[in-house]
Amino acid sequence: MRNEGLGSWPARRARKTPHRTALIHGGDRLTYAELHARCTALAHALRARGIRRGDRVAYLGPNHPSYVETLFAVGALGACFVPLNTRLAGPEIAYQLADSGARALVYAPGHAGLVAGLPAETDVGTYVEVGAPYEELLAAAPSAEPIDEPVTGDDTCIIMYTSGTTGRPKGAMLTHANLTWNALNVLVDTDVAADEVALVSAPLFHAAGLNMLALPVLLKGGTCVLVESFDPARTLTLIERYGVTTMFGVPTMYDLVAREESWGSADLSTLRTLLCGGAPVPTSLIATYQARGLTFLQGYGMTEASPGVLFLDAEHAVTKAGSAGVPHFFTDVRVVRPDRAPAEVGETGEILVRGPHVMPGYWGLPDESAAAFADGWFRSGDAARVDEDGYVHIVDRIKDMIISGGENVYPAEIEDALLAHPGIAECAVIGVPDDKWGEVPRAVIVPREGTAPDPAEILASLAGHLAKYKIPTSLVVADRLPRTASGKLLKSRVREHYGRNTA
Repeated sequence: MRNEGLGSWPARRARKTPHRTALIHGGDRLTYAELHARCTALAHALRARGIRRGDRVAYLGPNHPSYVETLFAVGALGACFVPLNTRLAGPEIAYQLADSGARALVYAPGHAGLVAGLPAETDVGTYVEVGAPYEELLAAAPSAEPIDEPVTGDDTCIIMYTSGTTGRPKGAMLTHANLTWNALNVLVDTDVAADEVALVSAPLFHAAGLNMLALPVLLKGGTCVLVESFDPARTLTLIERYGVTTMFGVPTMYDLVAREESWGSADLSTLRTLLCGGAPVPTSLIATYQARGLTFLQGYGMTEASPGVLFLDAEHAVTKAGSAGVPHFFTDVRVVRPDRAPAEVGETGEILVRGPHVMPGYWGLPDESAAAFADGWFRSGDAARVDEDGYVHIVDRIKDMIISGGENVYPAEIEDALLAHPGIAECAVIGVPDDKWGEVPRAVIVPREGTAPDPAEILASLAGHLAKYKIPTSLVVADRLPRTASGKLLKSRVREHYGRNTA
């Protein structure tokens, strides 16, 4: 094959394991042979509508077989796939369509109103609604002949927009090689098996759900159970129904599952791998899952790295609990001081990343791309420290650090301590101005259902667990905390709402 990229994966899988189930969605199943045939038909249909090498094709919708088919079909043409976040508002979708220069949009019926309301200047030319119009498009494909465009690993496969936790989202250009090397890292470090059954409820429009779970499992020839939205009770049901062996989630998702009434009696015997990322896993949540004989395989990553960077394997999941592990097999990581000299053991510094899975840059942003790299290393903006065994402990975002009376205070450490309190479901710690100390920590908490926690009691409970200067001087109770679709806390919005001098 001349196509060395992701677009060739369905064909390569179909010649090895054509009758094995690739996708499950609702009551429907697709074999690898069927997936290959549908991807080929879609590629021909898109080509007939003028999509060529390098063109961008966007997708707006929840997890669905058409998402996977569009990704592979676009890759077969040597074009570029642009996944869109379903939680974004119309103007945000319009911005990403215009910024990427998308020439086609495949969208779910639930987003028809949003698509109809897009401004005229963002017209992409070709619109395909999932459902009957999508199936008609495949049925009317002008050919069923295999497509074998010459695609190299250096060609851009996906433009994946960052979460936009600060400023406007930037489109990370992920090449076919980036995604393949990331998948290889996952295969090596998590022992993905050919009989894997992955529950894919994390959104595919984010790097973790797609690149850390779905693509590695499909590369290996396993089965992906696609779920359009996460539901904790349904998660337990689906694990039993399909014999799920692996899944990915952020800590919030796993916490909600463990709070289900059927948690204690659910049959989880098929589960082998619980991948978790997006935020540090609270020690209390680790203990909850260990009580059911389950161990988290924690990781740390970023969209720009496709996304895997650090990984804590099962062998060290308990002895090194709380760390993000060591670099993935084909990844290099440095923790450096502001002058980029190596940080000492236990010293906090910035994480720099290098590897074949790290993006070449941001779409249409040469200056920002250049600024994101230092001597070939990607600057993460995250603070960490390395222990004497080489395990990396994520401290916080550098920009989230609070400087109080000359002391560096990292909110993540305080948040972990707060989450040990039985009355707290979620929390965020931010810095607020203080006349004496410059900044002091403030906690914003979401109480557990049925509790009415006392702010004074909560703050007093931290004494002896944290240094005095780290204990928040104020606490605010909130109904919920703002998060991205992938579950990441939006600290910028927390600051906007709760960062004034008075609580």
